[in-house]
Amino acid sequence: MTPDNEALVLQARWQRADFLLDVDLRLPPRGVSVLFGVSGSGKTTCLRVLAGLEPGAQACVRVAGETWQDSATRAFVPPHQRALGYVFQETSLFEHLSVEDNLRYGWRRTPAALRRHGWDHGLDLLGIRPLLSRRPAELSGGERQRVAIARALATSPRVLLMDEPLAALDAARKADILPWLEQLHEQLDIPVVYVTHSADELARLADHLVMLDSGRVVAEGPVAELMTRADLPLAHGDGAAALIEAVTCGLHATSGLCELRFAGGTLLLPQTRVEPLPDRTPVRVRIQARDVSLSLQRAEHSSVLNILPATVMTLHEDGPGQVLVTLALGSEVPATRLLARISQLSAQRLGIAPGLALFAQIKGVAMVR
Repeated sequence: MTPDNEALVLQARWQRADFLLDVDLRLPPRGVSVLFGVSGSGKTTCLRVLAGLEPGAQACVRVAGETWQDSATRAFVPPHQRALGYVFQETSLFEHLSVEDNLRYGWRRTPAALRRHGWDHGLDLLGIRPLLSRRPAELSGGERQRVAIARALATSPRVLLMDEPLAALDAARKADILPWLEQLHEQLDIPVVYVTHSADELARLADHLVMLDSGRVVAEGPVAELMTRADLPLAHGDGAAALIEAVTCGLHATSGLCELRFAGGTLLLPQTRVEPLPDRTPVRVRIQARDVSLSLQRAEHSSVLNILPATVMTLHEDGPGQVLVTLALGSEVPATRLLARISQLSAQRLGIAPGLALFAQIKGVAMVR
């Protein structure tokens, strides 16, 4: 567990009408922590407590050892004095100001002695330098949101809060902005707390995952681990998938396919980039449970490129006539996990049981980061 003097600490108990938020979180000091859950689970309320917008909450909020709120000692730093950036669903840009003036507004909010970056810190990170002279009305939805994030970064925040920033965008605009958001993972040295109920955003952006339900934490931990836990809802249904962290190893010598290596083996993907990724580039891939079939023997004559030895960990029912199989790839501890969604009849015919060694035939792999 991350020490309290390094972590983002949120302990909160807040009763409103028929809703009770009761959480105790210690989030990593950098990277993207995603708060995930259905509407009404308490995600936005957590952000509001972090931001000081719920002064009535019984709470303790600490950032890198600095106390922003502690109900036990009546300590409370008001919202405007908390070194944070807050990005909402709606961008709330000043329509009468240019992009540059919007950014300078955020920059001037921070006293000179506390500025860690210049007002233009987010220009290249978010690709908005060509937009500086425009007014918000001249921007697309994705461009507006990128400007809003850059304005939040211009305040030199010690934590960045993002409340479903893509919810108001259509699919095309989401596709435009997601690559920019992915860079936050690598290039920011502060914690980012990101609220969503989108499994796609979760898979692409999350480093640390907090699953909320009815105001309480159901589970929290590394995203790859929680997505394959059969006792959690993310591992069930048609969207169930595993995430694998890998590194590029150039193009396969004879086929031109991109080769990815991870602790449990090697994956081959079609090379679709104009410029192939350099060797040893970290990447994240998502493998849907429905794209994994199982065999007791390695298929010698098959169009499936990725066939990996695996060991059955668990079996769980997953809807009428369906079984979710959790698999371990490789021999390292902890093992890389994979999910396979097969029929109960297939599980019976193959004798699927914990400890069984078999082969996972992976029909589809998507590079998501």
